[in-house]
Amino acid sequence: MRSLFALTLILALGSVAAPVAAPKAALIEDFTMQPETRWRFFSDAVMGGVSSGRVVFAEEGGRSYARMTGTVSTANRGGFIQMRLELPDPPAPDTRGVRIVVRGNDQRYFVHLRTSGTVLPWQYYQSGFDVSGAWTEIRLPLDSFAPSGGLLRATPRPQSVRSIAVVAYGRDHEAKIDVAEVAFY
Repeated sequence: MRSLFALTLILALGSVAAPVAAPKAALIEDFTMQPETRWRFFSDAVMGGVSSGRVVFAEEGGRSYARMTGTVSTANRGGFIQMRLELPDPPAPDTRGVRIVVRGNDQRYFVHLRTSGTVLPWQYYQSGFDVSGAWTEIRLPLDSFAPSGGLLRATPRPQSVRSIAVVAYGRDHEAKIDVAEVAFY
């Protein structure tokens, strides 16, 4: 009886101490199937800014990815370049965040989400992340996304997300970021 209790206790404690697996991600893009038909490039030139850049799609070592490069300038009230994907369907209601696999030029970049509530062109939810020269998985919880203004909810609701963008934003710099995967988790 005593050994059965000890075995039960060891099994219970072992399961408590086991590492918790990260939530499974729902992949929405791996850049293998004609991404140029879904992703669009935007810069602040649409509102009079002078930032410029482009997105190209490439493959290296069996990995497909998008590369966004350009010059971000805050001149003339500008300051962004972005690559954006309009979602055919919103993420699942139990979605907790955004997962991306990226590398770049040791700069800070952002993910912007637009929702059914971001009706004005300058409205979005933003969460920042840093990149290095190595491929890295980044997880951004939905509660890390800050609204761009006071008229928006504090945290975006998963079922209202309509688009996702990778953005170089807010300061004068040279942008170079590669994106290999985009998912919701």
